[in-house]
Amino acid sequence: MEKEVHIPVLLNETIEGLDIKPDGIYVDCTTGFAGHSSEIAKRLTKGGLLVGFDRDPDAIVAAEIKLAPYKHILINEKFSHISQELERLDIKGVDGILMDLGVSSYQLDTADRGFSYHEDAPLDMRMSKSGLSAFDVVNEYPKEKLEEILFNYGEEKFAKGIVSGIIRAREETPVKTTLQLAEIIKRNVPLKVRKEKNPCKKTFQAIRIEVNGELDELKTGMEGAFEALKVGGRLAIITFHSIEDRIVKNKFRELCTGCTCPPEFPVCVCHKTPRGSLVNRKPVTAGDEELERNIRSRSAKLRIIEKLK
Repeated sequence: MEKEVHIPVLLNETIEGLDIKPDGIYVDCTTGFAGHSSEIAKRLTKGGLLVGFDRDPDAIVAAEIKLAPYKHILINEKFSHISQELERLDIKGVDGILMDLGVSSYQLDTADRGFSYHEDAPLDMRMSKSGLSAFDVVNEYPKEKLEEILFNYGEEKFAKGIVSGIIRAREETPVKTTLQLAEIIKRNVPLKVRKEKNPCKKTFQAIRIEVNGELDELKTGMEGAFEALKVGGRLAIITFHSIEDRIVKNKFRELCTGCTCPPEFPVCVCHKTPRGSLVNRKPVTAGDEELERNIRSRSAKLRIIEKLK
């Protein structure tokens, strides 16, 4: 059976939602192993073009092989740089953009990247393989900062206890591996929580988001992506947790809002009209067949907006 690393989430729904024009220009902001990208690219004619971004150099190498039969350009860069990179390529507007957020299946399944709490590996979690690492965050951040990260990025209600455990452990010796951190987390949550499910998910998520600056990346990237669209172009974003989805939902709502005058004004003086329109009123989620085939689709939500002006 094919490994989950090759199963793109909400693939059919994403392709349908992007409403691909054969001669259009499309951007995959999170190319990964080119699961979504290859399906977009194969629908393009010679007049079309796929531009792919990924900050992970390993992903760029793998995607280059898979996309070899198609007209494409791959960029080893954060997607928050979309405006600068499209300008560099002299691309004035694009027909569709995809963001498939969060950590990739490949990164989760490659133990030595340090994203997984199931395998022992150095504390890393860097998507770009450079810069600030999870080791730095766990061993060098002050107590208050760590608590803030776990509360805000992981929505972890046992953050104070977990951070206290981290502080005690690192005072004796640095916390160097994923399983060391996982054990600290388990020791510092209630027994009932440990019995119900693995309690490490939220803390690992929070540290990963901090290491990679994922929420700032998303906010900046959405701004640049929407501006890069042609009128009638679509931006599709797949999220995997409530924090990301809330950011996307609020930004799309802002783009779809017209007049912002106070309700007591007799006539509109702001003259604002909606810049975008939601393609689906509610987020698209995986059907039963995909849920059975790909466990990582369980938390996925797809939102799509079309540019009006």
